[in-house]
Amino acid sequence: MGIGSHQDKPIAPTAARLMRAATIVAMSAAVLMIAIKGAAYVTTNSVALLSSLADSALDLLASALNFFAVRHALTPADKEHRFGHGKAEPLSALGQSAFVAGSAVLIAAEAASRFRSPIVVEQGNVGLIVMVVATVITLALVTFQKFVVRKTGSTAIGADSLHYTGDVLMNLSVMAAIYASTALNFPLADPIFGAGIAIFLLINAVRIGYSAIGDLMDQEMPTADRDKIIAIVKTNPAVRNIHEMRTRTSGVQSFIQMHIVLDQSLTLMEAHRISDDVEDAVLAAYPGADVIIHQDPEGVAEVHRPVGAQLQ
Repeated sequence: MGIGSHQDKPIAPTAARLMRAATIVAMSAAVLMIAIKGAAYVTTNSVALLSSLADSALDLLASALNFFAVRHALTPADKEHRFGHGKAEPLSALGQSAFVAGSAVLIAAEAASRFRSPIVVEQGNVGLIVMVVATVITLALVTFQKFVVRKTGSTAIGADSLHYTGDVLMNLSVMAAIYASTALNFPLADPIFGAGIAIFLLINAVRIGYSAIGDLMDQEMPTADRDKIIAIVKTNPAVRNIHEMRTRTSGVQSFIQMHIVLDQSLTLMEAHRISDDVEDAVLAAYPGADVIIHQDPEGVAEVHRPVGAQLQ
């Protein structure tokens, strides 16, 4: 089978440094928030604040998992893993979804007990100040993580950013719960907001898990990306058609395979040159992608079995 050039393409050093930095910053932020929220919970006795504290503790575990997963994902391809170690990223994201779901269950249970036996929130001002500080820290972290995701496309850091974004909304809910419980003398506001936060976390867990499973199952790249690749390939006047295109992602690494139809009178060298031109055009739009191109002579019928089809 004639194919275009195919080689392992390591992740750019700048992208690797950004991904490592993002995991360290996330763990540091989680440790800081656990410390201040823990002190605030002891002072206020708020279940909404307890839910935020529990979530920060799970954030630390998830970010620590991310720390090791990203480092493993950045390991270059070897003889046993010729496609690299990028699957470590969606595996980490799947683990994060389990952490977030567990947090939601614990918070829901505590909120249910407070519905039966409401507890007065104390020192509400302390809780509000702490949550404002936590929100500022989380917003700064999410901003940095989104910057890293834009630059690298990291699945694991994207999942981390998603649940920290949820933390921003959670912090705002906790502040509303503390204010309603103290200033408005409505103690049930605390477990009500706690239950709402649990539902929100569970939705986030499903979103993270669904995305991770898609990557692990080699789901195709988004339709917009596939259409873009086809359009790029067809801009080469020597390409008569394109078919059998398959795409997938593995962490920050993209894999793109296709058959292009060329004039059957072309020499092997001419077909190879055209394939290289097509590959360069695709790589210009998707830097670092692993692109494999098979050349088909126009007018020659081919039978292709789907992946996994049994031989007759």
